[in-house]
Amino acid sequence: MSGWQAVKLVVNTLNLSTLTGVLVALAGRARISRGPRGLFYATGYRPKFPVAGAFTIGNLILTKHDRAYFEEQPRLVRHEERHSWQYFCLIGLPMLPLYAVAAGWSFLRTGCPASRNIFERLADLADGSYTEHPVQPLGRTLSQAFSALRSRPRER
Repeated sequence: MSGWQAVKLVVNTLNLSTLTGVLVALAGRARISRGPRGLFYATGYRPKFPVAGAFTIGNLILTKHDRAYFEEQPRLVRHEERHSWQYFCLIGLPMLPLYAVAAGWSFLRTGCPASRNIFERLADLADGSYTEHPVQPLGRTLSQAFSALRSRPRER
């Protein structure tokens, strides 16, 4: 672990973002282990939200998969590590509502929560396995969203 990675680990612990990640992992019954470069992995995360292969809170990367998933996905780990730097730069938890706003903006512009999300773009869309979608008219985005809602099977 480099000096700056150690600083990020300490700052993301003090700003409570990593602790929040640990609490989310425990609530999702995930197993926490050490990862590379001051990161931690939380594997076996059970809730269905968020819908992502992995997501980061502080220095903790959460996934429903097992640890081998990270070893097979070095680009994804780099992508998620960049998110941990975003928590560092935004002094922790303000990242969560800012990310939500950026995802909403991206969805309105493209129908995809990642394509125009500044945080995903800065973390490298391709490394996060995202496909970039073009900007489209708002009417088309809303039409697609309503069509998806109507065609989704209802749970009882």
